[in-house]
Amino acid sequence: MKIGDKLRELRHRRKLSVREVALRSGVSHSSVSLIERDLISPSLDTLRAVLDALGTTLPGFFIDLKSALPQSPFYRAADLTEIGQPDAISHRVIGLDYPNKSMLLLHETYAPGADSGEAYAHSAQEGGMVLSGAIEITVDGRVEVLGPGDGYYFDSRLPHRFRNISDGRSEIVSAITPPTY
Repeated sequence: MKIGDKLRELRHRRKLSVREVALRSGVSHSSVSLIERDLISPSLDTLRAVLDALGTTLPGFFIDLKSALPQSPFYRAADLTEIGQPDAISHRVIGLDYPNKSMLLLHETYAPGADSGEAYAHSAQEGGMVLSGAIEITVDGRVEVLGPGDGYYFDSRLPHRFRNISDGRSEIVSAITPPTY
């Protein structure tokens, strides 16, 4: 089941309109509608806000979509849970089932030209390393292009955005603490 289908199912089960979810979450009515139709990929903060409005958590939402993994310190590529849109910006979570985690660890893949959208902020710190491609990262108005082996670390309360400027796919491994879910 796709993210949008699952969100719509939860909304219908709770007998809420798209407008009610928008008011409760602080996410625009049009964005909630586009997310439900899988036409846009929500940021983690946006998805968390919508899930809060629907009375569930990010881990609970995805564990419900996929059977729980056995607790193990190792995760194969097939075990990573996708929380983004694989055709645009893929966010695959490493260790989603790990109990009491204090960081969100992601393998991110950006399609050519993919952009995280308007600069956004949240209460956390994040860092990462570009594995392949070229990513333009904007943090509090400062813009840098990072390539393979380059990294970043910043206070996520500063507005930030990511954009793939290479002709091919770009990959990042990143961590956010505390987890934004």
